[in-house]
Amino acid sequence: MKRTEYDVVIIGSGAAGLTAAIYTARANLQPVVIDGTLPGGQLTTTTEVENYPGFPTGIMGPELMENFRKQAERFGTEYVFDTVEKILPQNHGYKIQLSSNETIAAKTIIISTGASPRLLGLPEEKKLMGRGVSTCATCDGAFFKNVDLIVAGGGDSAIEEATFLTKFAKKVYVVHRRDTLRASKIMQDRAFKNSKIEFVWDSAISQIHDVEKNTVTGATLKNLKTGKTTELKVDGIFVAIGHTPNSAPFQGLIECDEQGYIKVFKGTQTNQPGIFAAGDCVDHVYRQAITAAGMGCQAALDAERYLANLE
Repeated sequence: MKRTEYDVVIIGSGAAGLTAAIYTARANLQPVVIDGTLPGGQLTTTTEVENYPGFPTGIMGPELMENFRKQAERFGTEYVFDTVEKILPQNHGYKIQLSSNETIAAKTIIISTGASPRLLGLPEEKKLMGRGVSTCATCDGAFFKNVDLIVAGGGDSAIEEATFLTKFAKKVYVVHRRDTLRASKIMQDRAFKNSKIEFVWDSAISQIHDVEKNTVTGATLKNLKTGKTTELKVDGIFVAIGHTPNSAPFQGLIECDEQGYIKVFKGTQTNQPGIFAAGDCVDHVYRQAITAAGMGCQAALDAERYLANLE
C-alpha cells in the first residue's frame, strides 16, 4: 500500500467496485480498491459469460474481470489484498480498519462487497460450480437446452428460476424440503400450470454426481420424511435458496434492511455522508454483472460530486 490516506476507497473488487475504480481513477481521484476474499467477485467463479455487452462470442468470467482490473489500473487505481474489519467515523471522513491491522483514512468510501449465494453445503457444489452447478438461471440457463435440470428451493427466487429455465430445458424438477412452497401464490399458480415443471416434495439433494467427468450427470435425492433415496439423471442443478449480502462489517454504522442489504438514498448514498454503496450488497432483485457495473458508475459519480462539494 503506497499511501494511508485516500479521497476514494472502494471496498470490493467485482463488477461494481472495479467500474467505480475506472470512473474515479479517470477523474484523477487516485482510488484504492480493497480486494476482499474473492478478487474479481462472483464472475471469477463462472465459466463463459454470454450476456455482457461488447462480447458477441462471449467471454470467460475470470478474463472479463481481469480486463476490468487492468482498465482501472491503467488510470492509476491501487489494489490492496485485504478485507475490512470496521469503518470508524473521524474528522472529515472515515478510518478503515483492515484485517491485517493496518488502517486507511478515506474522505469517501464506496462499498461494493456483493452478496454470497447460499449453498446446500455439499462437497461437490464448489467443485462443480460453473460445470453444471449454478446459482443464476438468468446467467447460465441458455447453456442447458433440451436437458433435464433440478432447481433446489421453494421460495420466489426458486420458482422464478424454474419457470425461466423451462424456456430452455426439457424438464425442470423443483426439489423442496417441505410439502408446500414459500413462493407467492401467483408464482405458484404459474409453476403448477407449467407442464415442464415437476415438484419433488419433502426432499433434499444429498449428493451430486459427476462420474469423474467434471460435469453434473445427476443427483441423489433423499426424502426427509421416509429417509428413502432416489437417483435422478440431470445435466444441471440450480441452487436457489437465497443470498447473503456481504455487509456484516458495516452493520451498526450503515443502515441495512432486515435481510442485511445496504439501504441507499438519492442514488447510491447510504445513511452516512460520503459513504456510497453499489452492486449486489444493495441489489437483491437483478443481481447481474451489467447492473452492478451500472451502479458502480453511479457510485463513482456520486462520490466525485460529494468531494467537489467538500472543496
